[in-house]
Amino acid sequence: MPNDSIQLHLSDADATDALGAALAAARANAAQAGVLIVHLHGDLGAGKSTLARALLRALGVQGAIRSPTYTLVERYPLSDGGEAWHLDLYRIGDAGELEFLGLDGGEASLWLIEWPERGLGWLPAPDLRIDLAQDGAGRQARLNALSEGGRAWLVALADATGTREVATDS
Repeated sequence: MPNDSIQLHLSDADATDALGAALAAARANAAQAGVLIVHLHGDLGAGKSTLARALLRALGVQGAIRSPTYTLVERYPLSDGGEAWHLDLYRIGDAGELEFLGLDGGEASLWLIEWPERGLGWLPAPDLRIDLAQDGAGRQARLNALSEGGRAWLVALADATGTREVATDS
């Protein structure tokens, strides 16, 4: 599979919200692949939770969207009938702690995982890896497809947004 990626500059929080909404709109094309796993990477304050919240809101989540910093996982029903799991693994000391969260994945159609490197060996492989980094007053976002579902998602995102910053390595 080609290694597809999109790199974007997000000038402010509104641009991060817009990326979340665009990812939600493009998800339908990738959802045919089944469960989609997103690993969110970046330092504290890079915008991982902001992007996850915007994506969930655009997928129809109503009410408060809490950060799972202390609960480790928050579950949200989606308007399409699926369920999203938002995990924040920053506070776990050992990946084995995930065994007690009941993450069998049976109900989840979308996983959004912050600090996934802390759960190595216990998490499913990602379809999409998103790296966020501070860049002056804004952020840099790099989205990498790591499966056919992730690739379909990025292609749909590029088509919907007119993004031409897609790099494909054959």
